[in-house]
Amino acid sequence: MQKYDGKTSLEFRTVLILALSFGLVGLDRFMISTLFPVIAKDLSLDYRDIGTITGSLAIAWGISALFMGSLSDRIGRRKVLVGALIAFSVLIGASGLATGLISLVFVRALMGFADGAYVPASIAETMEASPPQRSGRNVGLQQVTALLFGLGLAPLLIPPLLHVVDWRWIFVLIAIPGFICAWLTYKILPARPTSPSSGAMVWADWLAVTGYGNIRICMALMLAWLTCLTTISAFLPNYMLDHLGLTFSQMGTVMSAIGFGSATGTVILPWMSDRLGRKTIMLAGTAIIFVALVLLAASGPAVPRLFICLFFVMFGTLALITLTVGPLCAESVPPKMMATASGVVIATGELFGGGLAPILAGTVAQHWGIDHVLWLPIGVIACAFLLCTQIQPSKMPTVVHV
Repeated sequence: MQKYDGKTSLEFRTVLILALSFGLVGLDRFMISTLFPVIAKDLSLDYRDIGTITGSLAIAWGISALFMGSLSDRIGRRKVLVGALIAFSVLIGASGLATGLISLVFVRALMGFADGAYVPASIAETMEASPPQRSGRNVGLQQVTALLFGLGLAPLLIPPLLHVVDWRWIFVLIAIPGFICAWLTYKILPARPTSPSSGAMVWADWLAVTGYGNIRICMALMLAWLTCLTTISAFLPNYMLDHLGLTFSQMGTVMSAIGFGSATGTVILPWMSDRLGRKTIMLAGTAIIFVALVLLAASGPAVPRLFICLFFVMFGTLALITLTVGPLCAESVPPKMMATASGVVIATGELFGGGLAPILAGTVAQHWGIDHVLWLPIGVIACAFLLCTQIQPSKMPTVVHV
């Protein structure tokens, strides 16, 4: 096999289709946050129920990433990516068929298995198609569409769409582009050599990647990043409506800052890390998140200030998620174990930060009030800054092949 020199169109086409597909995954995961006030009223859900729904998808996402990341390293990433997109497209409309808490939790959990299978394989495929000097930038571009679609455009488009169609049909509309992306993924991505797989091999892969110090740090960091992301995306709409007294339209405007801040940070910070180093950027990004979170918690019902604070919270959070599961993770293990390492890190973050944190936050909001919900992400981000000081420079450059 020849080393990829970045001078053909394969790099561009690979990053483009993986980015568009991940945009649909992100749209499904995050647009429900904007819909929660409407869904909750229609299905008689409370704050604890919202946390349970959010957590069910994250837990399933984490379990899937843990197993499918290792499997994709062995049977081929294209197979996993295409299969995940087909399953995603078949299942997504089912969210609109939910009639209550149990059915919505069940459907979102199934969606989590499909979405979680896609993520580690897509990150590893992007890293493998990228020259080392552009790996941070390309992973950032591949990840940014999930944020732009799911957290930026959805809060702006959903309120006017609800005047035209019922919330159930909004889920159904996403299925068609999902099938198109599955077909394009199959046509564009190269089939790579595979190796035999077994349960013992998967277990050995997990043990091998957790032997690297940076991977253990990445696992703890993902717990912090996902706690911040899922708590804010799930509960901030109700925080602004119920505690701050904003209108639904004002809430949608503020929530769009999540997408635009995330998209901006996910492009800029990984690109800067290619030049200034991963550790430097992660320390700076964590400091930005902490300050912005404190200012957000202290803000009243002023839409511009809320927008700016939320913009910078997510400017750092999603960029650091990208760096953690992408370049930092991949550069800390041998190339053949990139998806395995990413899957282990994603699983830790999703199972605990993404899965349990919103359930805990929902319980806090239900018993002590929605106004206390931001203290959880503030605390975990303070711990994350200390963890970032322990990151070790990578001694294993990524080898990229086609």
